[in-house]
Amino acid sequence: MKRDLLAINDFTREEILDLLEKSADLKEKRQKGIEHLPLKGKTLGMVFNKQSTRTRISFEVGMFELGGHALFLTGDQLQLNRGETIQDSARVLSRYLSGILIRTYDHEEVVALAEHATIPVINGLTDLNHPVQILSDFLTIKEKLGRIEGVKVAYVGDGNNVAYSWMTGASIMGMDLAIACPKSCQPNPTPKLEGNGKVKIFEDPFEAVQNADVIYTDVWISMGQEKNEEDKIKLLLPYQVNKKLVDSAKKDVLVMHCLPAHREMEITSEVLDGKHSIVFDQAENRLHVQKAILETLL
Repeated sequence: MKRDLLAINDFTREEILDLLEKSADLKEKRQKGIEHLPLKGKTLGMVFNKQSTRTRISFEVGMFELGGHALFLTGDQLQLNRGETIQDSARVLSRYLSGILIRTYDHEEVVALAEHATIPVINGLTDLNHPVQILSDFLTIKEKLGRIEGVKVAYVGDGNNVAYSWMTGASIMGMDLAIACPKSCQPNPTPKLEGNGKVKIFEDPFEAVQNADVIYTDVWISMGQEKNEEDKIKLLLPYQVNKKLVDSAKKDVLVMHCLPAHREMEITSEVLDGKHSIVFDQAENRLHVQKAILETLL
């Protein structure tokens, strides 16, 4: 029976822990130069309607390192942007490919693709959800802190797709999530929370980061949401992750950003390049977790 990954709660807590164990094993194999080719003869179709650095490269390199092949496609290259239905596209792609990765705007497009495809579909990002990012973040936190359950993450900034996915993930994994954002930038809609984690929304970022193990942020202006950009930046300036905010958290707090970063906007260079930052370890782990997802689903 095929499995899809459209949102984090498509996996149980136990399945996520297994995925992270597999990710760590794949990371070790790569570091030691051990060949591991379970996806030999498999092909992943990667449909991108949004620009990408980490998602595209991690999945494309991941397929190559697992012995498979990745085919990069854009909506303009396919017939989707010329009126072919998602149902017809799903049926055709299912005849050619072993799996589909899609990165697009409308989450319902991904849901429809998965509904009509007979092969696994992976959500590489939508305006609502970014599950592959948060699964990778779990690995980084586990590596740095030795645990996931009970870790406090303070997400500071815009209540976007990453914040939405963090709400789902923190709840499932028993984490303590404090989201700090203005009322008008709070996640909307909010996900159904499953698990024993705690999720709370604050307006004061300094209150949110109290006793935080991790401070997390993302861009304030997401792709396709540039309307009223100047007003939104002014609204979010008090939520910048800077030295003053970091100093208000635990002495050994870790700082994460899913990238790309707009330096001196949502985060200062002083913090991004500073001693608390684990941002580039976080970015590297996208590859290892993406490989584990591919091996699990394909």
